[in-house]
Amino acid sequence: MTRVAASPTSPTAATEAFRALLTDPGRRLLAELRDLDPAGELSAATRLRRHHPAELVSAAIGQARLRQRAAAKFGPDAQRMYFTGDGVEQATRAPVAAWRAERLAALGVRRVADLCCGVGGDAIALARAGLRVLAVDRDPLTCAVAEANAAALGLADRITVRRADAADADLTGCDAAFIDPSRRGGGSGRGRGRGRTFDPEAYSPPLSEAVALAARVPYAALKVAPGLPHEAIPPEASETEWVSHQGEVKEAVLWFGLPAAEAPRRATLLPGPHTLTGTGPQAPAGPPGRYLHEPDGAVIRAHLVAELAETLGGDARLLDPTIAYLTTDALPPPSPFAASYEITDVLPFNVKRLRALLRERDVGAVTIKKRGSALTPEELRSRLRGIAGPNACTVFLTRVAGRPTMLLGHAAAR
Repeated sequence: MTRVAASPTSPTAATEAFRALLTDPGRRLLAELRDLDPAGELSAATRLRRHHPAELVSAAIGQARLRQRAAAKFGPDAQRMYFTGDGVEQATRAPVAAWRAERLAALGVRRVADLCCGVGGDAIALARAGLRVLAVDRDPLTCAVAEANAAALGLADRITVRRADAADADLTGCDAAFIDPSRRGGGSGRGRGRGRTFDPEAYSPPLSEAVALAARVPYAALKVAPGLPHEAIPPEASETEWVSHQGEVKEAVLWFGLPAAEAPRRATLLPGPHTLTGTGPQAPAGPPGRYLHEPDGAVIRAHLVAELAETLGGDARLLDPTIAYLTTDALPPPSPFAASYEITDVLPFNVKRLRALLRERDVGAVTIKKRGSALTPEELRSRLRGIAGPNACTVFLTRVAGRPTMLLGHAAAR
């Protein structure tokens, strides 16, 4: 029988190439490439190939590059971990994964299934929270990487990696599941697609199937895109949480099995954590006051602007019923849920008038924010080209009572 060698791009060949990095020569190469300068990759490859197989050198350089990219999400751990390109792209930031793991641990969960585990970032957070983890993925290379990461971080005794389709996973003994469907369209498995999909039924597995998986255990957390429309939230979910990290909304999580909650919507800001919940009606609208407050994106996504308004004081109101900018006459105490600005000017939308005012104020540095305006910050910036001066200001392009408006201001002094 003739034996056919695996294609260099086949799953088997890719997994074998990765496993070579776990050997002593592979580890030594990675240690040598720890501080690899991208500009020096070619010279490093040429030098190293004199003493090591070309395939191993290529794999090590690629892995060194991925570790550098992953540092933004995993911090110092990235230099001990292993990655795939899709794995870095889709992995949860470590502080966000840790927060989710802490919530599961607080529910009394002891063993959790991490379905569609990817390179294992969430499994690591779950294990560090004291849980035993069954990490499941159907891609052989991804499973090999997740297993290597558990070992590299000393968590192999708490994480069991199993290759299987999420729908076929044996959840016996698991009292919770974390489900992270791929949101890359056009592929048959995690990491196979090329572009993000915004249709939850185009997830892999589709949202409806993921909800069915959640029903198989007492508790579940299902990660979805933060832009998921509220009307697409399944009725089985007991809470939807939008999580923001350092001012950027990172994910939404559908929680299942929670005790009867006071409110089905939650905004969580990290670091902190700072949490806002509610179901209240829309905040009232009124004329611009002295201060403008820009809610964090998680608050906006969770439709909790009215709840934020209540925390800012009795006179807090929307500039426009359809726009998530709040205004007050007095400066409230600092809030982690909003950035506050002191407003100096409120003008009808008129770029020529804005240019003249900025020149008059010797403004050269302009921060442009928009909500509810057809003009983009890039378009306005190009039309303001040529202004110069030592002063700075923030320009808000928005609507006030339905009318296009420009507000000028600066960060409120505390």
